[in-house]
Amino acid sequence: MALNTHIETLCKELQLSTVNDVHHEMANRAAKEGWKYGEYLYEILKLEANNRAVRSRATLTKMAGFPTIKTLEQFDFNFTVGVNRRQIEELSTLEFIKRNENIILLGHSGVGKTHLAIALAYQAVQKRIKARFITVADLILQMSNAKKEKRYDSFIRQAIMAPALLVIDEIGYFPMSKEDAHHFFQVISKRYERGATIVTSNLVFSQWSGIFANDKVVTTAILDRLLHHSHIINILGDSFRLKEKKDEGIVDSDLYKFKAKNSVKGEEITQGA
Repeated sequence: MALNTHIETLCKELQLSTVNDVHHEMANRAAKEGWKYGEYLYEILKLEANNRAVRSRATLTKMAGFPTIKTLEQFDFNFTVGVNRRQIEELSTLEFIKRNENIILLGHSGVGKTHLAIALAYQAVQKRIKARFITVADLILQMSNAKKEKRYDSFIRQAIMAPALLVIDEIGYFPMSKEDAHHFFQVISKRYERGATIVTSNLVFSQWSGIFANDKVVTTAILDRLLHHSHIINILGDSFRLKEKKDEGIVDSDLYKFKAKNSVKGEEITQGA
């Protein structure tokens, strides 16, 4: 059996797909350029590692379920109020994931909450950290179905606990039943101090009881765990999407502008004409 055949057989057994593809070409280059054995081994293993990293990032990005890819470089810090660039840059180091901390993004629709949430999660998968993005509506639906199909515990393990970073989008856009609120509590409770979570909401905390079936006990329990190790970002300002339509002349400026204010604690946001 030829040497190349032996090499290809071993590469398949060891799952070294890149080495299998390039070893002959690299060997010829090494001979021509007079590489030492160690140099050849380093270069070919580096190619294998780099290609594995690329494949891993692509797989993790697909598994994350992003509705679209957003990056921090695309975010307009000058348009929004309440987003501290230095704070976001600190969060982008992803140390909050290692510390199992949470990020809570509050603000009206269109101010960039989801953009920031996706951008931070995308940054995580680029570092080969497992992340998952899901809207709260889809999360509750999947948990309800898992409960009916008697696979609730496995769903919690695989979908809720497996990601190092879980992004839950659009909390507050629809009220939950008591059962739905219990499902959401399970997510926050299970991940408390065991996983990092990013949530976005259009409502301030004083209004969250209305989300969770007006159950103050459950709401308090959720907020207690969510806020304990958290970074709260209260975004004020106009909608990016409506701004784009205004710039295109599709929406009248008087129709899309609103006033926003927040109290000292960032607990109140009001909207008006």
